[in-house]
Amino acid sequence: MDQIDNHRRKWLALGTAAMGIALLPGQAFATLSTPRPRILKLNNLNTGESIKAEFFDGKTYNKDELARLNHLFRDYRANKMKTIDPRLFDQLYRLQVLMGNNKPVQLVSGYRSLVTNDDLRKHGRGVAKHSYHTQGRAMDFHIEGLQLSNIRKAALKMRAGGVGFYPRSNFVHIDTGPVRSW
Repeated sequence: MDQIDNHRRKWLALGTAAMGIALLPGQAFATLSTPRPRILKLNNLNTGESIKAEFFDGKTYNKDELARLNHLFRDYRANKMKTIDPRLFDQLYRLQVLMGNNKPVQLVSGYRSLVTNDDLRKHGRGVAKHSYHTQGRAMDFHIEGLQLSNIRKAALKMRAGGVGFYPRSNFVHIDTGPVRSW
């Protein structure tokens, strides 16, 4: 009987440990339920602009800071802006928390007008006809000093939207669409 109880205890302990490990990615999601400010530091690689924005003050989104982020994410080719889905900023913030990183994010591409998107499709590969970039729901980026593959792994672990991996072009794509990867 003692042998069975010890065996049972070991399995219970192992199961409890496994559940605890499985919940670790929840740290990133817990940051959204905890009322604390959310701050992003970004550099737009195409325009040279930099920003540090507290887009959420712990209770509500800051409209002025969201407007500054929308400007940074604009289609610089067509000089057009669109309101960026705030969930994209939340997703990026969670990603940085999950990775334990607060280095500036290097923005490669944010919003793209339909004209810009179509032009990019004509001259290159890997540009979707109905890209989430054209809806203000996607971004391409990397983070100085962090391996691109680690950024991808962390984004996939969050299961918060689409994740694309472009190591030759040195960026990861995230969006607020359905969970999927490529």
